Amino acid sequence: MLIRQQVIELEAINYFKTEKQDGLLRLAGKAFRLTMWKCSVAGSKGIKRGMDILASLAMLMMLSPVFFTVAILIRIESKGPILFSQTRIGLGGKPFRFWKFRSMRTDAEQIQSQLSTKFMSDGVRFKLKKDPRITRVGGFIRKYSIDELPQLWNVLIGDMSLVGPRPALPQEVDAYTQADKRRLAVMPGITCIWQVSGRSEIPFKQQVKLDVQYRLSQSFAEDIKLLFLTVPAVLLGKGAY
Repeated sequence: MLIRQQVIELEAINYFKTEKQDGLLRLAGKAFRLTMWKCSVAGSKGIKRGMDILASLAMLMMLSPVFFTVAILIRIESKGPILFSQTRIGLGGKPFRFWKFRSMRTDAEQIQSQLSTKFMSDGVRFKLKKDPRITRVGGFIRKYSIDELPQLWNVLIGDMSLVGPRPALPQEVDAYTQADKRRLAVMPGITCIWQVSGRSEIPFKQQVKLDVQYRLSQSFAEDIKLLFLTVPAVLLGKGAY
């Protein structure tokens, strides 16, 4: 009887010891998988940032004749600065200085309130199909997104990425719903899904939906695909104004 009881106790001890070991193994497995996932995310961000630096630097050098030509045309047509800058909202709601070639009159922001009865808006954006503030040179460079080229500098210094949701103005972000703010969880970029799918013709809510879709599907291959799709979208000039 004593021997049988000792056997039962030994089996019980072994059972609980095995159960504890299994629990520790499961915890270790979860910790390992979490660590690998974090390394994968960090690696993906590192690859994306490396591509941004190399590509933006190469494009700034290769497109320098275009920069020079556009600068001369802007200066010939109207007095004022060649470049235009604004405060935009970036990753996590952080503001940064955003650069473009100037495509409007120098008093464009001052007379914006006078155009409020004609603007096309989704309750957030201010956008006019036939904006009287746009210069002749400005109309051309906006149609083919040449005015966006100075943002390669924003990409190089880390404010933006080549691919990501377009950065919004502070007053636009103030009008965001909680759902709209999801697009602030991604580094803003020069091009993204809705830039190759209709650009300004896409309603704001649909833009947010596509930006969130990008956030969930973002990968190196997806970024390369969107960059290639951007070329025909820019050359056709559809939806740009």
